[in-house]
Amino acid sequence: MSTAAAEITELQMGTGGIASELSRFANELRYDDIPGEVRVRARHLILDAVGIALASHRFDFARPSLAGIEALAASGAGDPAANGGGVTVIGHPRRLPLRDAAMANGLLVHGLDYDDTHVPGIIHATASAFPCTFALGERLGASGADVVAAYVVAVEAGARIGSVPRGGFHRQGFHPTGLVGAFGCALGAGRLLGLDPGRLTMAQGIALSTASGSMEFLEDGAWTKRLHPGWAAVAGLTSAYLAREGFVAPGLPYEGRFGLYRTHLGAGADGECDYSLATAGLGEAWELRRVAVKPFPACHFLHGCADAAIAIARDHDLRPEEVEEVTALVPEETIATICEPAANKVRPVSDYDAKFSVQYAVAASLSRRAFGLAELDEDARADARILDLAKRVRYRPDPASAFPRAFSGEVVVRTRDGRELRHREEINRGADERPLTNGEIAEKFMENARLSVDGPKAIAIRQAVLDLDRHDDVRALGDVLGG
Repeated sequence: MSTAAAEITELQMGTGGIASELSRFANELRYDDIPGEVRVRARHLILDAVGIALASHRFDFARPSLAGIEALAASGAGDPAANGGGVTVIGHPRRLPLRDAAMANGLLVHGLDYDDTHVPGIIHATASAFPCTFALGERLGASGADVVAAYVVAVEAGARIGSVPRGGFHRQGFHPTGLVGAFGCALGAGRLLGLDPGRLTMAQGIALSTASGSMEFLEDGAWTKRLHPGWAAVAGLTSAYLAREGFVAPGLPYEGRFGLYRTHLGAGADGECDYSLATAGLGEAWELRRVAVKPFPACHFLHGCADAAIAIARDHDLRPEEVEEVTALVPEETIATICEPAANKVRPVSDYDAKFSVQYAVAASLSRRAFGLAELDEDARADARILDLAKRVRYRPDPASAFPRAFSGEVVVRTRDGRELRHREEINRGADERPLTNGEIAEKFMENARLSVDGPKAIAIRQAVLDLDRHDDVRALGDVLGG
């Protein structure tokens, strides 16, 4: 046994921590161990992600983002897609090297903020897990069933790791999709590479030094959040490959003295964290069932209020000019993300700004009785009726919030003729207690996909994704997804 291999074995066997348990789960899980309805749901979550990635090509962030990634790929020696190294970018004609393709696909899936969220962990689960495992699966010529199993591993691990601090990452200004996604991707990629439990533990230890994600984008509507899941996929792939070759890393990346939780949450980490959530029910209770599919292309924290505003406008045939004042009740833990700074929120400077403004979302929903991609475009953001109403939207902490079990929302409208109109969404639509059906996900896919491809192509993609576990070689799916 090599010195490095001996060190890995000693560290892995000696820790007995969270990383070790997650490693055993990733190593031992087989596709047939996953319940049938979880496998079906997994393919529908992937379908949702693919549809969003296709739609993203129609928006202004996609071209410069892909151009930058392609330029980086081209800076390497020779043709980056030569010798079988090219991996599919969804909806794009060019194949790219493994990590560049994973980065591009993560950015496209997350670019509209329309992708799924594991509610207790507050992470966009699929946006890193699928780009990572699909890219590596295509590179390796893995079966579709193996890719789905690796994707499930990444989602299950990421969901649990994200749940431990119970919203603490957001409160400290970290975006858990980037932080947590790197660890889930390290495990998903490691499983596809056939790593043993010791090396899977090392992969997580490496990810501790590559995971990242800042919430500073909230200050000015910047694009950086879009990078986080793709970067998590890159970090996970890098970690898995280094671990495969014997790179030695910390064995306690989560609960260690300088592990994920203590470094990112500070002195209060032990009081905030429930470490048992990281491994509770592994292989028996499937967190993938709790992944919420978004009905609105905006931050999940404001969905309850958007639905409540739409219900009030429709039920009472309300017109914006009748409104004196609006109060949005939101979970206290979300105020820094979707309510403040108020000056930015009432007049968003970009679509991304608008996606994180409860003031704008409520005003647009009351005005248009809808909150879709059209309500986030430039014309909508310049609509005087919406902007005037947004200035009249106040916010308060919701004393009856179900957060983080669900993202509750309530809207109270006071009209100029003295009426008080109120609607509450205790459980946000799409959450595990009010899930979108698989049929609704397929409809959402078609709506998004047809922004970029014609009907027959969209149908072909839908069928190829839903048949993913039947592909002997996942490269067959890549042939369909490319532009």
